[in-house]
Amino acid sequence: MSTQNIAFIGLGIMGLPMAKNLAAAGFHVTGYNRSPDKAADLAANGGHAAANIAEAVADADVVITMVPDSPDVESVVTGENGVFAHAKDGALWIDNSTIRPDVAVALADEARAAGLRPLDGPVSGGEQGAIDAALSIMVGGEKADFDDAAPVLAAIGKTIVHVGPSGSGQTVKAANQLIVAANIQALSEAVVFLEAYGVDTSAALQVLGGGLAGSKVLDQKGQKILDRNFDPGFRLALHHKDMGIVTAAAREASVVLPLGALVAQLVASTVATGDGALDHSGLFRGVERLSGVSSTTPEPAPAAG
Repeated sequence: MSTQNIAFIGLGIMGLPMAKNLAAAGFHVTGYNRSPDKAADLAANGGHAAANIAEAVADADVVITMVPDSPDVESVVTGENGVFAHAKDGALWIDNSTIRPDVAVALADEARAAGLRPLDGPVSGGEQGAIDAALSIMVGGEKADFDDAAPVLAAIGKTIVHVGPSGSGQTVKAANQLIVAANIQALSEAVVFLEAYGVDTSAALQVLGGGLAGSKVLDQKGQKILDRNFDPGFRLALHHKDMGIVTAAAREASVVLPLGALVAQLVASTVATGDGALDHSGLFRGVERLSGVSSTTPEPAPAAG
């Protein structure tokens, strides 16, 4: 099948660079976003801007959605103005958003009933991964549809794996967010601990990164924490939403996640105290508060439109 014409719905921190990379790879990309300036940015970088969803998907072989939460996905794909009502028969629908696995399954059924071929393909790698086209993409859906989507996914990601039927991608992403949050929390606690003893923290993170404590979280977030630079690559408010997905899905499966439950509460605390618009490395600020430590920190950055 052709995958030349792509509609991209949701041009936020992650979506815009992903759409730009698709355009740079030679696809005909038409973008739609609630904030028109984002679509204009895409148009200035090789893509095209649409005034509404119907216009964006009219000729699309592939429709990609990249919006914040389950209700947002439902809003853009269902109803008389949504993707399902206007996309052409046989088009691939790839949802790169991070949403509840049960919602992904239900929407996949609706998409098939509308003549579309759904894939849930949440991504990991943050803003830099989106910019570098180096995202990790975990994909649920039919294997044949995954194979047809391969050229598109290869233009935005580096590690791309089919993990099972519809909903599986979202389940794997929930596990990813659990691991990432726990790692950021542990890194934050380690930095507060090191600073309390006057250790050269840059040197400490260098040597820790070379041993078993090393991780991509340490590589990507360690310096941000040391610099108190919490400009959002992935907002704490979204990670809070994701931890809600983790805890709800675990409860449904009768799985006990003691550390996950604690980390979910720590993430919730940072959001409740006004840090939701910061990068998720801003978990560090919660550790400082618990320790009675204060440092120069930025005002929360405005949420992306």
